[in-house]
Amino acid sequence: MAKRKLNKRQKWRIEKIQQERTDRASRKESDISEQLTGNDLGPEQLGMIIAHFGTQVEVESLDNLNEDGFGDTRRCHMRANLGSLVTGDKVIFRMDKDELGVVVAILPRESELSRPNPYNEIKPVAANIDFIVLVVACEPAVHSNLIDRYLVAAENCNIEPIILLNKTDLLDDVSGPYMRNMMADYEKLGYQTMTLSIKQEDGLEDLQKKLNGRISVFVGQSGVGKSSLIQVLLPEQELKIGSLSVASKKGRHTTTTARLYHFPAGGDLIDSPGIREFGLWHMEPDEVLYGFKELRDMIGHCKFRDCQHEQEPKCAIRESLETGKISLARFKSYKRILETLFEFGDQARR
Repeated sequence: MAKRKLNKRQKWRIEKIQQERTDRASRKESDISEQLTGNDLGPEQLGMIIAHFGTQVEVESLDNLNEDGFGDTRRCHMRANLGSLVTGDKVIFRMDKDELGVVVAILPRESELSRPNPYNEIKPVAANIDFIVLVVACEPAVHSNLIDRYLVAAENCNIEPIILLNKTDLLDDVSGPYMRNMMADYEKLGYQTMTLSIKQEDGLEDLQKKLNGRISVFVGQSGVGKSSLIQVLLPEQELKIGSLSVASKKGRHTTTTARLYHFPAGGDLIDSPGIREFGLWHMEPDEVLYGFKELRDMIGHCKFRDCQHEQEPKCAIRESLETGKISLARFKSYKRILETLFEFGDQARR
């Protein structure tokens, strides 16, 4: 079908509309630029980012707290020279006469959890956190390699992980022994594990006590019940809760941005978007090895400095594997993570 030709008046009208849109966008950009330069801004205030929305962040004031210990929240623009800001960041912000804020500085982070996106760009997930609460369940199915990826990230960030087995009421004669044995294996490695069932109201009090007074982030696959847990821990919050896909047994994403919530008794919780696999492509092989705590003590004890822990003589890791000091499952998980590093590197070079 031939493209319809426009007459001069139609062309003029289209160009006029496009120009008006461009002018409106330019005026809006100019207003934001003037705001960010500091004109007519109020005094500096200490705040914490509780949510991120593209070019804006939601900041809670830490200077003027109410009787419950919480501050007012404001939407703020960000100065371009600040870099990436994430939920949990402590910042300095200023307000203008129209009650719009501008983040002018970011305080040093005590901790940071980051992961790469599909474009190999390193994206922080949360900052200044004490616990990484890894939520797992029998549905959607979890495998130890996924858990190990989170643990490697936590070990390299020096953040204490907690493995939380949720939906224990769904465990049957097959999944029950499998999941309990998996949790027991991680307990032997020194990791803290907890179990919980919302339906049976089992384990909620213990989890609440553990989280109070600390800043935590919930991570895990979509559908494992992170948002449902927060709904119970913070009943005043209205969160979207999705069911599992019947066909795939995988969760539907209900949390679209990381958000920080306050516990009434103290402490904060960050709910992050559910992810099905935690990529570690940005890490070096040495960092992956460091992330396996039982392998960490063997670093530097192999005969060859570039030992690949395959068939090399006097390999400390292989010797520990043969004597049973380390498990075959964890060693295979370590090698699998290394393979993903090399696979992604090959794809990036193509």
